[in-house]
Amino acid sequence: MICASGLRRTTALLLTAAALAGPSAPGPLAAHPRGASARPAPRPVPPGPPPGAECHTLVRGSHATADCFNGNATPDRVQLHLRCARWWDPAMDTAPVIVGPTRHVTLAQRCWLTVREAWVSHAPG
Repeated sequence: MICASGLRRTTALLLTAAALAGPSAPGPLAAHPRGASARPAPRPVPPGPPPGAECHTLVRGSHATADCFNGNATPDRVQLHLRCARWWDPAMDTAPVIVGPTRHVTLAQRCWLTVREAWVSHAPG
């Protein structure tokens, strides 16, 4: 036979263990821990065109050209930069050109002798 004080002690231990363990079945508290909102998760952004005009550079000896096409809805300001191979040959840059939506531009520049490096910079138009 179990005495009344032993029964109370056993009941208290079982209730304490249950409270510390948390709910055993998923319920409203387990579904939204710490009061998280019930709004849906954000949708992933579909991949689109790059944020600026797409440019391809071509170097032939001392001449460099860049063909740029802007497939975006916003204008892009592009500029061709050259670094020449000889130390005495100054670096050359073209004037910036704004490429409107669905427009194409060709930029050209040259060094005295040989082009070491050519690249295009982009800025919002």
